Amino acid sequence: MDLKLKSILPMFVILLLVSTSNAKSSIYDVTSATYGGKANSDISQAFSKAWTDACASTLASKIVVPRGTYKFVGATFKGPCKAPIEIQLQGTLQAPVDGSKLSKADTWVGFERIDGLTLSGGGTFDGQGATAWKQNDCNKNKNCKSIAINLRFNFITNSIIRDITTKDSKNFHVNVLGCNNVAFQHFTVSAPKESMNTDGIHIGRSTGINITDSIIGTGDDCISIGDGTKQLHVTKVTCGPGHGISIGSLGRYQNEEPVSGIFIKNCTIKNTDNGVRIKTWPASPSNGVVSDVHFEDIIMDNVGNPVIIDQEYCPWNQCTLKVPSKVKISNVSFKNIKGSSSSPVGIKIVCSGGLPCENVQLSDIDLTYTGNKGSFTSQCKHVKPTINNVARALACATSS
Repeated sequence: MDLKLKSILPMFVILLLVSTSNAKSSIYDVTSATYGGKANSDISQAFSKAWTDACASTLASKIVVPRGTYKFVGATFKGPCKAPIEIQLQGTLQAPVDGSKLSKADTWVGFERIDGLTLSGGGTFDGQGATAWKQNDCNKNKNCKSIAINLRFNFITNSIIRDITTKDSKNFHVNVLGCNNVAFQHFTVSAPKESMNTDGIHIGRSTGINITDSIIGTGDDCISIGDGTKQLHVTKVTCGPGHGISIGSLGRYQNEEPVSGIFIKNCTIKNTDNGVRIKTWPASPSNGVVSDVHFEDIIMDNVGNPVIIDQEYCPWNQCTLKVPSKVKISNVSFKNIKGSSSSPVGIKIVCSGGLPCENVQLSDIDLTYTGNKGSFTSQCKHVKPTINNVARALACATSS
């Protein structure tokens, strides 16, 4: 290559990038004359048409849903798209109260196979799920009927969801599957504690998920971490009401993928049934792995079971407790956890009799008991944790 040409190439590339970044994005307003969407009416057709046009654009594009309340029977927005795409939801989308009127039984709003998605705008996805909660028995019936999740993200990469609220989902609020490098920032989950099976954010088979500066209140796990989750970072999240932040349950199905690189830090958990938890089923059909998990700088405020590993998780007697879990748990730390417990067992580390936990660390744990059901204590089984700066009552005196 000519040396003079070679020397000017980097500047040409920089100018090209600057020119590209300054290019105006295409804007698709669902209430424009082109699409015809109107507040207080169904914008399903308008939204889907706007998506088709935006996804086909070779320029970065933005779909705008202005302030107001809109009916929406649901859709799955599919890629790949030709350029990055943003959905700016400023208003509120409302799902039908009757789940049978949704466009898809198990999904209200889905996003699939998109690279470079931004979902923003300060708006709300309102699942109107109060009626559905009474019909949802999936927590005890593995053959239950499908109920719609508010937001599904399937095979999404290099994307961000920020300044968005999901409210009163009929089922899980958010399901993340097969995703890579996705961030949730200033994200809100809002549902009452009596909402059944409404996990805030469920993650499975995904890598590089970040959840920061968010508020999650619901009737089930604030964040639930399924098999195949790797390099998850959760920071500055407030959880409650709900069931806490949980890894699992795991070990119920064949061929579950390892869970590793989980970092839960600087979070506040308030008025929940559990705090930070790992749960696996006994009688696992195949082996599993949980490793490199760290809970650090957590404030507990009136939390049941603040620190818990439960490898005898068997709700509604759906399993055989006599057969140990085949999920191997190792390299787990609970550090700098402070606050109050609503239950008399502040630390519960019950591991598998077949595969005892290895390298579990408990350090700088300062919890007080606010109840009156006996003395504050701990329970440990099939584990020999490393303990540092933990009150004797919580230091696994019953370890075996």
